[in-house]
Amino acid sequence: MSPFRTTAAVLGLAFAMAPSSARAEVTPPEVVERVDATLPSDAPPPLQDHVLLEFTVGTDGRAVDIHVVESAGQAWDRAAATALAQWRFKPARHEGLEVAARTRLSFSMPAAVLAQDAGVPEDAGVVEAPSPADGGQSSPEPEAPDAGGLAFTVSDAPDAGHPRHELSTTVLGRSVPRSRGASDFQLEVGELQVVPRRSAADFLKLAPGILLTNEGGEGHPEQIFLRGFDAREGQDLELTVDGVPINELGNLHGNGFADLNFLIPELVENLRVLEGPFDPRQGNFAVAGSADYQLGLPERGLTVKGGYGSFDTARVVALWGPPGESTRTFGGVQLFRTSGFGSNRGATNGKAVAQYEGQVSENTSFRVGAQGYAAHYRSAGLLRADDVVNGLTGFYDTYDARQGGDSLRAQVNFDLHGHQGKLSWDQLAFFVFRSTRILENFTGFLEDAQLPQQNPHPQRGDLIDRDTSGFTVGARGGARWRVRLFERFQDVEAGYFFRFDVVDALQTRVEAGGNVPYLREYDLSSKLSDLGAYLDVNVSPVWWLTLRGGLRAEVLTYDVLDECAAKEVRRPSTGNPPGDESCLSQRDFGKYRDPTERNSTTGVALLPRGTLLLGPVAGVTLSGSVGTGVRSVDPQYITQNLATPFASIFAWEGGAAGAWRFGAHDVSARAVLFGTRVDQDLVFNPQEGRGTLGGSTSRVGTLLAARGRGGFYDASFNVTWVRSQFDDTGLLVPYVPDVVLRADGALFHALPFFQPMGAPLLGRLGLGVTWVGRRALPYGQRSDVIFVTDVNAEVGWRWVSLGFSITNLFGAQYRLGEYNYASDFRTSGSLPTLVPVRHFSAGAPRAVMLSLAFHLGGEP
Repeated sequence: MSPFRTTAAVLGLAFAMAPSSARAEVTPPEVVERVDATLPSDAPPPLQDHVLLEFTVGTDGRAVDIHVVESAGQAWDRAAATALAQWRFKPARHEGLEVAARTRLSFSMPAAVLAQDAGVPEDAGVVEAPSPADGGQSSPEPEAPDAGGLAFTVSDAPDAGHPRHELSTTVLGRSVPRSRGASDFQLEVGELQVVPRRSAADFLKLAPGILLTNEGGEGHPEQIFLRGFDAREGQDLELTVDGVPINELGNLHGNGFADLNFLIPELVENLRVLEGPFDPRQGNFAVAGSADYQLGLPERGLTVKGGYGSFDTARVVALWGPPGESTRTFGGVQLFRTSGFGSNRGATNGKAVAQYEGQVSENTSFRVGAQGYAAHYRSAGLLRADDVVNGLTGFYDTYDARQGGDSLRAQVNFDLHGHQGKLSWDQLAFFVFRSTRILENFTGFLEDAQLPQQNPHPQRGDLIDRDTSGFTVGARGGARWRVRLFERFQDVEAGYFFRFDVVDALQTRVEAGGNVPYLREYDLSSKLSDLGAYLDVNVSPVWWLTLRGGLRAEVLTYDVLDECAAKEVRRPSTGNPPGDESCLSQRDFGKYRDPTERNSTTGVALLPRGTLLLGPVAGVTLSGSVGTGVRSVDPQYITQNLATPFASIFAWEGGAAGAWRFGAHDVSARAVLFGTRVDQDLVFNPQEGRGTLGGSTSRVGTLLAARGRGGFYDASFNVTWVRSQFDDTGLLVPYVPDVVLRADGALFHALPFFQPMGAPLLGRLGLGVTWVGRRALPYGQRSDVIFVTDVNAEVGWRWVSLGFSITNLFGAQYRLGEYNYASDFRTSGSLPTLVPVRHFSAGAPRAVMLSLAFHLGGEP
C-alpha cells in the first residue's frame, strides 16, 4: 500500500429546497470526524483531478447510500467512498429535529499527484487549498501517514484550477419524533441486520422486554409479550409501517390482530418502539406501547440473494434501489418455501414491495408505496406434555393435520411532507385490503356441547375455522408551528388520525376427519371507524428543562350486523324443532324471530399524556412520563348503545437515558422503572382459541438497556423484569414472562490476510441470544426456561457475498409456548377428564442456512 494525498472540498453547503424564510429552520450536516483512506500502490493514475460523491447523512451522523457522481477511476472512487463511509457528521436539523439529508462531497487530488502523473517534479507548482483555520491563507499539506493513507483538509473553496461544484443538500426524510422519555427507543438496525432473524417481527427484540412465541408455525403471526402484557398477535401493541396501521379491526382471532409477515426483513431500516402510551400521536391498541417500522434500502443497485437450508427451506430475494436516489426509494420481492421441522409445518409465501421518494416542489416532498403479500401454511398446533412423556406422540408431532392458514394483504399509501417558514406539515393516506384464515384446535374433542334443540350427537371435534376479510381506508396528518420564546424554540402540533373498516368475519367448528363445518359460531358484518385528534406541546423554558405532552381524543364507532344472533333456544317448538341448525329463526315455543341482529354504539375517550425531561447533564437525561390509552373491544361483544366499548389504560414511568462518545466509540444506556393498570385485560382462553376479556390487572417492573457501536462492531443488550397480577385476587397474570434478556452483536471488518485481485474480503459475524425466565401458568404452575443462541457469518468480495447461519446453535429442545388447561385428543384411550394438564408448542430445532448474494449496479 502506498500513500496518496488529496484535498477534500465540502462545497457550498446550501439548502436549495426552501425559500429564505424557511432556511432559518434548516441546518445542514457538519463534519465532526474524518478518516484517512488508502490506495493500492499499483493503482492507475486518476482520470481527472477529483471524485465527486453524493450521499445521505443519516440521523445517526453516518454517511450511507454513497454514489459516485464524477469518477476519477475505480480505485480512486473506492478509496474515497470507503473513507467517507467512516466519516461522522452532525446530522442536519429541520425545525430543531435531526433528519436525514442528501448532500455531496468533492475529493480533489493534490497537485503533486497530478504532477507525478504528468512527469513534472513533485515540488513544481503545488498549490494548496486555503483553510478556514488560517483565514483562507495557504498552509503546508500534512504528511501522509507511514501506513499509507489519504490525508486531506476540509475547505470552503476548491483546489486551484478545480472548477467549483455547487452543492445542493435536500432534506427528504421525515422528522424524527421528539423523545417521550427513557422508554422511547429510536432503533437503527444498521449492522445488526446480520443477526439471524426469521421474520421482520424479530426486529422488535432490539427493544427491551419483548418475547415472541408462535403456536401456529411459519406464516402465522407472532405472539408478542411486552412489559408484562400478553399482547397476543398485536391486540395490546399499536403497530405501523411508515405510519400505515397494521392492526386489524374486527378480526375474529383478536381485535387488533397484526400480521408482520408481509415485510421483507432486509428492507427494515429503522424502528421506533415506544413502550407505554406517552405520545399523543399513539392511538388505539397502544396499551403496552407502539412500534413503527421504517423501511429503506441503504445498499443501492441490484441485489439478488438465494438461500437453502434445513427442512428443505428455500428463499429467494431480489432488492433494487436506483443509485443517487433516497434510501427510501426501492423495490423488492421475496419467494419462500419450507417443509418445516417435524410434522405439518410446511409453508409458502410471496412478498412484493415498491416505494419512491421525491420532491413536488422546493419545500414539499412526497412518498408513494405499494405492498402485496400472499401466504399458505400448515400448523402443528399444541401438544399435551404427558402424551410426549408417555411416548404417545413425538415432540415435533401434531394431533390435527388440518391446522394452518392463509393470508393476503394488498396496500397502497401516499404521503406528503412540507414546510414553509415556521410551519411544517405531514399528510398520509392509505388503502389496505387483507384476508386471513386460521384453523386451530386447542382442546381436541371437548367443546361440542349437547344443546336442547339439537339432535343427539357425540363430540364432533373442536377444530376452529376463522375467516376474516376487510378493507381499510384512512388518513393521518399533522401540522407543527414553531415560535421563539424564552430565547429558545418552542412548538405546538395538532393532528388527526382516521380509519374506516368494512369487515366480514366467519367462525365455524369443523367435523373431525374432514372439512365439513357442523356449527357456525360467528357470522359478523361490521362497519367500524376510529377517529383521533391530538394536541401536542413542546415547552423548554431553559436548556435543562423540557415539558412535552398534550391531549388526545379518540372516537370509536361500531355498526355490527350479526348474521347468526340466535344460537340456542331453551324450549324449542315440539312440532318444528330447529335440530342442528346454527342460526335459529325461533324463540321459546317456536315463536319466530329473524336470525340476524344489528347493534351499534359509539365511545369517546380523552387521553392526557405528558413527559418531563431534565438535562442532559454529562450526557444523561432524566425523564418521567404519565399517560392513558385505550383498546377497542371486539365487535362480537358489542350490544346496542354499549357505554364504553373500550378498555382503559393508565401508565407511568421514570428513568434515565445517556449517550456518550469515546473516540470512535458510541455508547448509550437506559434504566427505567414503570407501572401500568388496565381495567379490562385480555387473557388467553383455550376454549375460544383467543384472548378473551378478563378482570383488571396491574404490573410494575424495571428495564436496563445498552448499545455500543464502533468502526468494527455493534452490540446491543437489554434485560427486563416485571410482575403482572390481577387486582382482585393478586394472582399472577398467566403466560407472561417475569424476566426477558436479549443480546445482539455484530462484528464487521475487512479481512487482512487475503485480497483476491486486489479487492479486500469483507467479513461480518452476527450473534443473537435470548433468555426467558419461568413464566406463570394457570393453577400455580410455572413454565420452563428458554435459552436460544443464533449465529450468522458472511464474507463479501466486490459484488458477491456468501453467508452461513445457524439458528438454535446448541440444538436445545425447548417449549416455545406453554399452557395449562383441560383437553381430550383421544390419544391415551382413557376416559376424558377436565383436569388441567401442560400443553406446549415446540420451539424450532437447530437449523442451518447457506445463502449466496450478488450485488450489481451499485457503487464500488
